[in-house]
Amino acid sequence: MYQLTKKYLHKRAFITGAGSGLGRELCIELAKDKWNIGICDISEKGLNETAELIANAGGKAIPYVMDVADKNAYKTVAENFLQQTGGIDLLVNNAGVGDGSPFEEYGLDNWEWITGINQMGVIYGCHYFIPTMKKQQSGHIINISSIAAVATAPGMSPYNTTKAAVKALSETLYAELKEHGIKVSVAMPFFFRTNVMQHARGKDEHSKETGKYMVHGANHSADAMAKRLLKKTGAGKFHILFPYQAVIFFHLKRFFPMTQLRINAYMSTKKDKLRELAKKQYDKQMLKMNK
Repeated sequence: MYQLTKKYLHKRAFITGAGSGLGRELCIELAKDKWNIGICDISEKGLNETAELIANAGGKAIPYVMDVADKNAYKTVAENFLQQTGGIDLLVNNAGVGDGSPFEEYGLDNWEWITGINQMGVIYGCHYFIPTMKKQQSGHIINISSIAAVATAPGMSPYNTTKAAVKALSETLYAELKEHGIKVSVAMPFFFRTNVMQHARGKDEHSKETGKYMVHGANHSADAMAKRLLKKTGAGKFHILFPYQAVIFFHLKRFFPMTQLRINAYMSTKKDKLRELAKKQYDKQMLKMNK
């Protein structure tokens, strides 16, 4: 049993991006502790699959087909969830998309798209649920950022920017909500196996392909990330870094910021080499998984 379950006896959670990946794995883990979980995703098929997995694990799913970038739809869904459950104990702003492209090649329509999902989707979730948490004087918010928020690799400006915004928002909310009994955590993972790049719009093939290889070739699964995240959240951790590469990048940026920038500049001049290394990692991981 997770510490969050022991603390929040009503066991009411709302998780975005629950149709696959990390969102789905978080749902399954909480369902084992019999949580009531509001789940949302743009994929009805993925949402139905997650709802079935939740039921099989012992929880209760309350599904909503929704785009987190649609503030009016989010408002309606949040009100419906709160009416059904009478409150909320855990909000996980997980929905997000990955994308990459040189800055000047990424159109403004794409910027609006990725900002709407990765940044505004998190803001909407906090906006619609925090008032209820304040009335309760309890609750926990988990915002899913990325180590990209501090590593800021070249060719990933839209993703880096939106994830940095999530980190900054989380730090601000931590201070503002502490007196109201509301806790905040921000997850900043390195690559783990997920489908975050499936909706990528960037035209630069290097960025898209490298991202694909690094995500799908990662050594750690969404399941492992979900378990780590819930344990660290229950322990009251604010920055949740996983796996070890995330810890390295976090402290490198903190203590040696110019070194980090020089590394990024070097990476920018070695695009082909980076892609080759990422593909080798991907092939190695696939071979290991197929044995």
